[in-house]
Amino acid sequence: MDLRTAWTERFGGEATLEESFGGLTVDVPPGDWPAALEFARDELGCGYFDWLTGVDELAEGFSVVAHVHSLEHGHHLLVRTRVPREDPRLATATGVYRGANWHERETHEMFGVVFDGHPGLRPLLLPDGFEGHPLRKEFVLAARVAKPWPGAKEPGESGHGAPSRRRMLPPGVPEDWGPRRPARPDAEDEGA
Repeated sequence: MDLRTAWTERFGGEATLEESFGGLTVDVPPGDWPAALEFARDELGCGYFDWLTGVDELAEGFSVVAHVHSLEHGHHLLVRTRVPREDPRLATATGVYRGANWHERETHEMFGVVFDGHPGLRPLLLPDGFEGHPLRKEFVLAARVAKPWPGAKEPGESGHGAPSRRRMLPPGVPEDWGPRRPARPDAEDEGA
């Protein structure tokens, strides 16, 4: 069974195909998402659902990717679609693969993608009252800034009088984010 031919015959120009890492990646429009997963399961024998997740593509929106596998034929597929950042909505895959339930809950919680028709997009991993979606690229990880390193590993942190290095923010943390640090008493006034 030639996977490329099967996808092209079924979806025509609606699906784009790419070979990568010994498997086939198929991009489909969001409206074809459930049909593409049903086709993979029913026609291509991909009855094993491995995982589903989101990828933040910034201005391009969010990619939703499912990895499915055929134990009988030994092939695997990545089925992918993209939803807009302004309204990230996609039909649920739980009617095709029951195992997608947990993965869609996680993707909803971490990226904010809403899966229409899902039986219960309730919180899965984050504590009650958590605000935001931590795997979006614009989400600032507060723990990187607010929590000091527990050990004296940098010069000046041991209290032995050695000068400390200039403190830097971790990558992706804006300059004006978090608590203000008091000016060092030994810092020279730049304006004088």
